[in-house]
Amino acid sequence: MALNPPIVDWSGKIVWVIGASSGIGRATAHALHRAGATVVVSARNEGALQAFVSEHKRSQAVALDITDAPAVQAAAKMVVAIYSRLDMVLVCVGHYAPQSAQNFDLPEMLRHPAINYDATLHCLAATLPQLLRQGSGHISLISSVAGFRGLPKALAYGPTKAALINLAEVLYLDLKGSGVAVSLINPGFVATPLTAQNNFAMPALLTPDQAAEHILAGWAKGRFEIHFPKRFTLWLKLLRVLPTSLYFSLIRRVAV
Repeated sequence: MALNPPIVDWSGKIVWVIGASSGIGRATAHALHRAGATVVVSARNEGALQAFVSEHKRSQAVALDITDAPAVQAAAKMVVAIYSRLDMVLVCVGHYAPQSAQNFDLPEMLRHPAINYDATLHCLAATLPQLLRQGSGHISLISSVAGFRGLPKALAYGPTKAALINLAEVLYLDLKGSGVAVSLINPGFVATPLTAQNNFAMPALLTPDQAAEHILAGWAKGRFEIHFPKRFTLWLKLLRVLPTSLYFSLIRRVAV
């Protein structure tokens, strides 16, 4: 069932990809450009952004530290001044360092929400007013299946992704009927600089380009939640409905 207007024609659409220097963000920006969109790419790594722009005509780079709220506001004003509108804002920012209660690192614990959640709020504060004035547009947030339930080594990362899932659901409810669509992207394991830190086998590992294909396919079907690869994520969704005692028992066995 389509919960959003399906997007099958990207020609002329203005898409701002925030977090586009590498991984899923860069691959999705590339896929959107190939599909005909005008892509604005943002990240802290200005060199990576300029490399993207040099390879993709019509694209625009706006270097940005998404933890700096005034800078995000200024960047949004710049993008709107150039293009007069926004058709989609894709927030693909993330920080991950394995954490456990046995090695509780408070600065690292606080860094995760600052980047993974608070920065997303900065992006929303800077772009929602424009989308509401237009009465159109699309907000897409990238979370993770790590937000479904508690997982080992995700003491810092998992809660921030769970918060994003809840945020996207509430945004959808609030914005229904406003003309502003909302989608939530929950990838499984994707080969990025973040997952390169994992020292365990990652089932159903995808490339960033494969992830981008899934994302565009989900938007084309008007999905609210886009999760992939389903051979992995459907099992995790099943775990969400298990009784807590059974879930804990199962996870302890497979995580050892």
